[in-house]
Amino acid sequence: MSDQIKTKRIIFIGAGAVGSYLGGWLSHTGHDVTLVDIWDEHVKAIRDNGLVVNGPHEPFVARPEIYHLHENEHIARQPFFDIGFVAVKAYDTSWAATFVDKFVDPDGYIVSSQNTWTDPEMAAAVGADRAVGLVMSSISVAMWEAGKVERPGDTRRRDHGHIVFRAGNHDGTDTPRLHELIEILDPIDGGKITTNLWGERWAKLGQNSMGNPVAASTGMGMSDLNKHPRGRELQIRLAQECASVGLAHGYEVENFGGRTALEWASAARGEVYELLDAALAERSTGANWRPSMAQDVVKGRPTEILQMNAFVCDQGGLVNVDTPVNEAMVNVVKAIDAGELESGFENVELVLSSAGH
Repeated sequence: MSDQIKTKRIIFIGAGAVGSYLGGWLSHTGHDVTLVDIWDEHVKAIRDNGLVVNGPHEPFVARPEIYHLHENEHIARQPFFDIGFVAVKAYDTSWAATFVDKFVDPDGYIVSSQNTWTDPEMAAAVGADRAVGLVMSSISVAMWEAGKVERPGDTRRRDHGHIVFRAGNHDGTDTPRLHELIEILDPIDGGKITTNLWGERWAKLGQNSMGNPVAASTGMGMSDLNKHPRGRELQIRLAQECASVGLAHGYEVENFGGRTALEWASAARGEVYELLDAALAERSTGANWRPSMAQDVVKGRPTEILQMNAFVCDQGGLVNVDTPVNEAMVNVVKAIDAGELESGFENVELVLSSAGH
């Protein structure tokens, strides 16, 4: 930690995989971290034995403070925190941001470390000038056991030239708090300040929308999915629609999935499709990781399909961009959420055929 970045008091609402991994690291690097969560077994495990953090680094045990949500009166008696992190599912953004806001110093800030398009709800809850968007690109974490969080791989993403953390203000300004946040996160992986938060957000939405629901609906990891031509096609068609919608809205959509947004949007052209298909086929080896929505299905938790692919469909309607593949994907995942459909590779064909492919 640099001399200019003093120890910070940091509170997380949500100690799932992302909250535990980031919070565990920040505690490990010397910050005063408090986690708040609703999973009683997880709270007890961390209190009794600490938080075990595994990943592309030496494993360690962090010992942040942790409270059950109903114990918030204990937090209210403490000094203000400097930074608040919202690390809950997108559908819980509004109440979680409102909750954490009251514990953060008036001169502090609230970070949305979430998937999907949560920033408008953050702004409504805490004020746009107090909110920071943190886009986390190509970082996968999982928590299958109370008190233990893991990240796959042998090396950090920055070792491969990739920037994970992109921090931005809602008004596109470059301010000292963004530099502070990126420096705080630097021990975890590489980061940068962005003045294009909406372009970064839409790129992450594209990455999530093309991978998360496909893994969730099939029960398969991404490497295995990429072995199958129709598995790759479903990802490409989802990304094609999402990129087209983002570009139609005028966002400067950043690269995602290793390609430009324009390439994804142009997948109807045969030569572009072949390029994208070959790129996905190259990712059929290595860690067969299941992204967050697939983890939710395994755990029986509600997915973020309404905030992810359904949001793409809604936004497509505003700019007259058709999204039949995303609509079919939404219907399948909603049926899985409702217990009306089982996960399986046959759902790939169900979605594609329903959308005319």
